[in-house]
Amino acid sequence: MKKLMKVFAVACLSAMTLTACSNDSGSGTPDTPNDSGTAGTDAVKIGLHYELTGDVADYGTAESKGSHLAIKLANEAAGSDKYVAVEYDDKSDPTESVSLSTKLVSDGVAGVVGPATSGASAASYPILNDAKVPVISPSATANNQTLVNPDDPTSAVYDYVFRVCFEDSYQGAAMAQYAVDNLSAQKAAIYGSSSSDYALGLKEAFTEQFEKLGGTIVASESYQDKDTDFSSVLTTLASKEFDVLYIPGYYNEAGLIIKQARDMGINVPIIGADGFDSTTLVELAGASALNDVFFTTAYTTVGASDKLQAFIDAFKAEYGEEPAMFAALAFDATNLLIQAIETAGSTDTAAIQKALTEVNFSGVTGDFTFDETHTPIKSVLVVELVDGVQSTAVSVSPTE
Repeated sequence: MKKLMKVFAVACLSAMTLTACSNDSGSGTPDTPNDSGTAGTDAVKIGLHYELTGDVADYGTAESKGSHLAIKLANEAAGSDKYVAVEYDDKSDPTESVSLSTKLVSDGVAGVVGPATSGASAASYPILNDAKVPVISPSATANNQTLVNPDDPTSAVYDYVFRVCFEDSYQGAAMAQYAVDNLSAQKAAIYGSSSSDYALGLKEAFTEQFEKLGGTIVASESYQDKDTDFSSVLTTLASKEFDVLYIPGYYNEAGLIIKQARDMGINVPIIGADGFDSTTLVELAGASALNDVFFTTAYTTVGASDKLQAFIDAFKAEYGEEPAMFAALAFDATNLLIQAIETAGSTDTAAIQKALTEVNFSGVTGDFTFDETHTPIKSVLVVELVDGVQSTAVSVSPTE
């Protein structure tokens, strides 16, 4: 473990490859800032804004752990409590994100990491951007998320908004490419959420790319978030011929759909997006149902590099569990903010914003710079599950 800490300490002391940093205060209670109170008055406050309770708490809890580990390691590298977390729970409610963003501004944070989901993130952007507080989203993948008007691709970019994940249109197209090239799919059925911007963006991108590659969408069905019985639609789908079933959505419904589909004899490959990446997916679907299941992601432990393995080992030592993609993305997002603070040499938010726009970042989910929309230029991975366990990973880039 001492050797592992040395690896991170060296990384933390390099501005270009900083592996982040701080006094880890753990997970605070909802609506209460998570500030340890043990750091000095000069400690740099890093705002953490996550879904610690509610419908998508799996994502927010994982990201909170990734951020706290990054802060802890950065403080160990600095030899002091240089950074301190101030954390709030938005309860998986975009409305709550608005008030919590205002609180974080008044708390005087140097920057904010989170929330996990696109809806909650979008709600926080106008407040944080207007206050000129940098915000880095670990997993807000919605198309045009960083634009002032996401419905207008020519809209201005939020100056203070960044993300470390690719957007839905890119991963949706990448999965379509994989389905055709690697699964020899010619016909696809889609079954996704009717109300989630995340799901709708994935569905649109997948459909466009799949049809461009000569494929046919034989059915496109939808469910309501929080549905639990999918038998009616699955019965309809079972009567059709298709090579893959694409489920653009989160683990909550996807796990149940996969289980019910397999129970009904739908044995074609089931494909999805990074919303599949949760241990709850295995709990809901059952390991035996999670064969011939593939999803797009920015992170996998399959074939881990030395840098990634060091993160995995540190996370397991801290929390006693394997890190999911969301923990890794938050780890990178927090490290990115700390790197920008170190580069700026101060907590002046304008200087931190400038450092972010010019960054060349090396993280556990990939190395990247930002494009003009403050979205990273990075590859998509498609992971295969075997009995619910990630077994292989392939890098995919959709053709133009």
